[in-house]
Amino acid sequence: MSRPPFKLMLPAAIESPVVVASPHSGRIYDADFMASTVLDSARIRSSEDAYVDVLLDRVPNLGVPVLSAQMPRAFLDLNRAPEELDPAVIDDVPRGAMNPRVSSGLGVIPRVVAQGRAIYSGKISHAEAQHRIDTFWRPYHRQLDVLMSNARDQFGQAILLDFHSMPHEAIEGTVVSGAPAQIVLGDRFGSSANPVLVDILEETLTDLGFRVARNAPFAGAYVTQAYGHPERGWHAIQIEIDRSLYLDEGSIRPNTQFDVLQNTITEAVSRFCDCARPTRNLAAE
Repeated sequence: MSRPPFKLMLPAAIESPVVVASPHSGRIYDADFMASTVLDSARIRSSEDAYVDVLLDRVPNLGVPVLSAQMPRAFLDLNRAPEELDPAVIDDVPRGAMNPRVSSGLGVIPRVVAQGRAIYSGKISHAEAQHRIDTFWRPYHRQLDVLMSNARDQFGQAILLDFHSMPHEAIEGTVVSGAPAQIVLGDRFGSSANPVLVDILEETLTDLGFRVARNAPFAGAYVTQAYGHPERGWHAIQIEIDRSLYLDEGSIRPNTQFDVLQNTITEAVSRFCDCARPTRNLAAE
């Protein structure tokens, strides 16, 4: 099976500094990977941001590029640094200081999926881990870097909206206006994006009827850290959407509200682009 490293949807003309990405929605579970895992075809998908890329299908019509993963998060996590190697799942990785993500089994090559279920019965080779990084991780991030660089060159700034989905149970304790949050915006507590942009996005989503929280329980990981440099004109905001808004979490199938949410997310990106679009081409000056 041919395994493309990413899917890139480009508009006829780029009309905004906004770049949209979905690093965890890949769902190509090829035979080699499925033969290596102890999980069945349903459980292996439990940490996938299922169909988030489809929610974003209409965004290119707004003049905005959309970059999406093809390989699943259980195979390779694009929201981790390539150095976040877990010695408990990869051979020949020296044990040393590890961050909490790697320690919990959620490094660049994950050891577990949702609810701590082990993906493998043993370890994979260091060569296999490096092959995945070189074949899928690096092309995805090279492309994202190009999109961000081009946006900044054309508009004077680049704004990454990094879309994810979260299990409903993950945000039951995050209350907004007396009920669980439906969307969580992560800007690494103000460090990855100009707060004005995050304010605009929060107000836009709130006006469209969502309950919006910030940075709790998700503040952003590698992507917001790597691409969020406001001092350089690069801004990155992570957007976590409650899966129950569009998905039957048990069967991992779109629910009856999928089309409604797709329309609303498209409208949210459209309104945000209208506010974020410069009135003149800064790079031309």
